[in-house]
Amino acid sequence: MNIGTQQIDVAIVGGGPAGLMAAEAASALGARVVVFDAMPSVGRKFLLAGKGGLNLTHDEPLPAFLARYEAGQGRLRPLIKEYPPSALRAFAAELGIETFVGTSGRVFPRDMKSAPLLRRWLQRLRARGVVLLMRHRWLGWNAAGALTFEHAGEVVPFTATTTVLAMGGGSWPQLGSDAAWVAPLATAGIAITPLVPANCGFDCRWSDFFREHHAGTPLKSVAARCVGDDSQTAPRRGEFVITDTGVEGSLIYALASRLRRAIETHGYADLELDLAPAVPLEALQRALAIGAGGKRTVAEQLRRGAAITGVKSALLREVLPRASFDNPMVLAAAIKSLPVRLNTPRPLAEAISTAGGVALGEVDQNLMIKRRPGIYCAGEMLDWEAPTGGYLLSACFATGARAGRAAATQALVAPAASDKTPPNLAP
Repeated sequence: MNIGTQQIDVAIVGGGPAGLMAAEAASALGARVVVFDAMPSVGRKFLLAGKGGLNLTHDEPLPAFLARYEAGQGRLRPLIKEYPPSALRAFAAELGIETFVGTSGRVFPRDMKSAPLLRRWLQRLRARGVVLLMRHRWLGWNAAGALTFEHAGEVVPFTATTTVLAMGGGSWPQLGSDAAWVAPLATAGIAITPLVPANCGFDCRWSDFFREHHAGTPLKSVAARCVGDDSQTAPRRGEFVITDTGVEGSLIYALASRLRRAIETHGYADLELDLAPAVPLEALQRALAIGAGGKRTVAEQLRRGAAITGVKSALLREVLPRASFDNPMVLAAAIKSLPVRLNTPRPLAEAISTAGGVALGEVDQNLMIKRRPGIYCAGEMLDWEAPTGGYLLSACFATGARAGRAAATQALVAPAASDKTPPNLAP
């Protein structure tokens, strides 16, 4: 499509959930929108997230929902209140995608897939006149202030009345989230909080025997907390997986920000595990004391007295000195409070999401960059983080909706000018 003679109101850089929602919000107001993306197609990370069942959002009271964003909840609160989980479910319903609430409170499409939702969404955007230009990698701004892109080996300038930057974080670079935007924004004097992995695994020093026999094994029905984290009132329950290098999984993701901060402060983090969260310590002590010192093996004593078998039993042996198994009181205490030392988070490229990004102090309440009037940011580019469970996508949609509406509103009231006409960018 040749758009060289058209006036473009809103340029959106990035075709992930935040960018597409910005296009949704801007086009709904009648703005002429062009979406640029460096990849051959949009929504690649979104599609990957849906392979195991697309977790759109979470069904819980809004105060509890907002608390999941920890330090970022103050800035995100008005945006998510404006576009809450109920609005996201209504949006899916408009596209003909029925959703349901799972037993954990997570919200999924009825067919669990992301592709049908994305396909219908793109159909609606195109019907509104939204133009999608692929294989356009954003390079920053030229001396005249125009957006510049690398396309087909050439540097192409583009001018729009307003712009929404929604290029994701720095995780999964093979899907387009490579954080290449950091350099041009930093060059423009915009403060960037360093990107670090969020919702990631952590490394620890397993013995060769434990790693060879238990890597890939899930540790179910446990509770965990980060030692020294006074902000966490109670251990979180859930499950995670023993990996070849350490630990990973939903329970670890829920604690990732705390674990990462502990490592940054102390050089390590102690993950404290309760391997029998449903059993009080006193009951566990009594059960383990029965038959202690008799003919039962340690494994049998753990199985009968605490229902500890398999990987849980092996983890106790991995962490505890041999003498601990001879004392029921010590063993019971270890089952309820087993320390596992974590040394480093897994690399950023492996993380599900990113913490850090454009400092929230750099944007106003509509997510416009104060140093660059008319330039907005949305999604994972901003400095907030959240655990998995639908919270990531919810905030991406909410920030995209706010930025898209604000950008369109500004563009539609701005006087038309000849220097706003974009060059020929026929794909």
